[in-house]
Amino acid sequence: MVDVRNHSLVPEHDLLSAAEIEDVLEEYDIKRTDLPKIDLSDPALPEGAAPGDVVRIERDSRTTERAVVYRLVIE
Repeated sequence: MVDVRNHSLVPEHDLLSAAEIEDVLEEYDIKRTDLPKIDLSDPALPEGAAPGDVVRIERDSRTTERAVVYRLVIE
């Protein structure tokens, strides 16, 4: 079985700490449930991801060097 997390086309996915989550929510003035969602079955999620966690996804961008997005893990 291939681990897609190691594929060159899959952007970096990192779990945020509780403090980092609070910083993101405060910066954007939103609630956790306002974040876009990512399903727990997504093979790109880091090991140990659980519903309610927030993942930072960093991908290449043509307009900026790196684009950062946040997703709430759901079942």
